[in-house]
Amino acid sequence: MRPAMSHSWEITPRQAIALQEKLAAKNNLTSRCNLRRVTLVAGTDVSYSQTTDMCYGGVVLWDYRRGKVTAEVTAVRRARFPYVPGLLSFREMPVLVAAFAKLKSIPDLIVAEAHGLAHPRRFGLACHLGLFFDLPALGCAKTRLVGEYQEPGDPYGSYSLLRYQDKTIGVVLRTRSGVKPVFVSQGHGISLTQCRRAVLRLTGRFRMPNLLRRAHALANELRVDYESTES
Repeated sequence: MRPAMSHSWEITPRQAIALQEKLAAKNNLTSRCNLRRVTLVAGTDVSYSQTTDMCYGGVVLWDYRRGKVTAEVTAVRRARFPYVPGLLSFREMPVLVAAFAKLKSIPDLIVAEAHGLAHPRRFGLACHLGLFFDLPALGCAKTRLVGEYQEPGDPYGSYSLLRYQDKTIGVVLRTRSGVKPVFVSQGHGISLTQCRRAVLRLTGRFRMPNLLRRAHALANELRVDYESTES
């Protein structure tokens, strides 16, 4: 699977902010996604070493209709960009791009355990992935990065709007009754309503979507295996 664009990853945080602002202006949130025709969804996550600067990326290809894994790919890279809040994509994208390159099938949708539009510069990791591959993408995160909201109702599927600087940047969605909500936002080429519906469709007995839980486990398994071999 090849990207639709490219840029250097060897940049400073100040340059990364400028690039985010430039790419955010190019990002297209007009929906190109028809959930009735979605077959394959890619879920992503990255695990970090506790002792080195290595990072481990996992991408899970998920059958949207049957609810099961169809493929898993991984990659290992040295994290060359520092940890800076709001610039996570520049730290995680290189290893995820390397993992995506191993996919033999192109997904219809990308779901990242991260933010998309719900970001100070409206360009979180989900936006970066979607624009980079020119595929519909959304972000689903456990915690808020920016914005204000009212707590959604307790029943499954309840949601409230996440607002920032007088604009709606996402929804706060209850994926399980009695459990903390998740923060869902657009990445690229998909509407906010579709994001909400897709997350609910992809979520099972737990708070986070099943494919993100598997991507998280896959990245952690890779880290443990790699570091046990290296030690």
